[in-house]
Amino acid sequence: MSRTRTVPAPLPAGVRRRSIVQAAAASLALPTALRAQTTPVRIGYTIARTGPWTTGAQVSQEPNYLLWAEQQNAAGGLNVKGSRRPIELVSSDDRSDIETCVRSYEKLMGSDKVDLVLPPWGSNANFAVAPLANRFGYPFLAPTALSRRLVEMKLPYFFLMLQQPKPMMDALVAMLKASGATTLATIYVDDLFGLENYAALKVAAQGAGLRIVEDKSYPGGVKDLSPVLRSIKDKNPDAFVSLSYPPDTILASRQAKEIGFNPRFFYASVGTAFQLYRNVMAAGAEGVLGMGSWNGKTSPGAKAYYDAHVAKFGAQKEPDRWASGATWASLEILSAAVAKAGLDRKAIRDYVAGNEHATILGKIRFAGSENVGTPGTVSQWQKGEFEVVWPKSNATAPLVAPKPAWT
Repeated sequence: MSRTRTVPAPLPAGVRRRSIVQAAAASLALPTALRAQTTPVRIGYTIARTGPWTTGAQVSQEPNYLLWAEQQNAAGGLNVKGSRRPIELVSSDDRSDIETCVRSYEKLMGSDKVDLVLPPWGSNANFAVAPLANRFGYPFLAPTALSRRLVEMKLPYFFLMLQQPKPMMDALVAMLKASGATTLATIYVDDLFGLENYAALKVAAQGAGLRIVEDKSYPGGVKDLSPVLRSIKDKNPDAFVSLSYPPDTILASRQAKEIGFNPRFFYASVGTAFQLYRNVMAAGAEGVLGMGSWNGKTSPGAKAYYDAHVAKFGAQKEPDRWASGATWASLEILSAAVAKAGLDRKAIRDYVAGNEHATILGKIRFAGSENVGTPGTVSQWQKGEFEVVWPKSNATAPLVAPKPAWT
């Protein structure tokens, strides 16, 4: 398994052994308190760098881990209960494979005994790893997991940053109802994410009196959605909802454009908030709705984060307007917890569970594993920005309806 350690950088070849010995001797000569300040905080994670999870992982998560470590080290290190200590990231590629992901975290927590861990990408990976976090006693603040089942497992060390299926689908349906929609059609990926969000959408739609005229599941890795999109087009729903991952989100959007399917409301899930979606769809992105929760207008902290991200990674790799913000907020919470509790993982867990946290997304607090501080939200591409349009209390721009024609 490929493993990567970053911050600090590796020593040059030919001097590594001698330098390590000299550094160790020098460290031992230091007073105990000063030596502790120079000992790195080892923080482990595994993340998709290859395979189908890569797009989401390399947009929403790993860039934020690298930016956070860089910022903390530039400030003298992570504040560990009043003392600054450098961060050393210990990471590897999970290859978009659940078994590899689980084995990696077992090693990080069980034999490597890193000080802290950061979560992997996606609902399925987090679902597999969550019990390990609880067993080994490592706080997990997961920024890319949506699963009511994770909440129901009642794992005290596991916290979900994103709003879960019910509040997200409740927000979407409330917006559609308030905007005069009466019918909708949906497609959903046949896995934990798709099934849970579809179940929540169905309940919300029934409660609001919206009629679902068609609902179809599809397998992960699907290459053609045009047959089901043509069937849905024939039923002429007011709203279309795609509960999809980034490749499927783009596929559904492209093929809807190709066949001229342009309902009043077009909603696609994971990936719609990505700069990639805007770039691929170009002007066709205008008016498309999706899962989003923030942008640079959300708060001064959100603007500062956005600017720092672009400064490090370039204008061609913007943070997405949904889970990137949740990832950064999770790191803000972890930083505050370590500053207060040090590296005592139970104390960190208790701090996270027992307090309200100021973040770039607003104030977050947890009931069990669930974030109950921020509401379910809907965003929409408008003139090159993914604007929060629902609920109105969180909106950065009003909803544009109906959706303009594809261009």
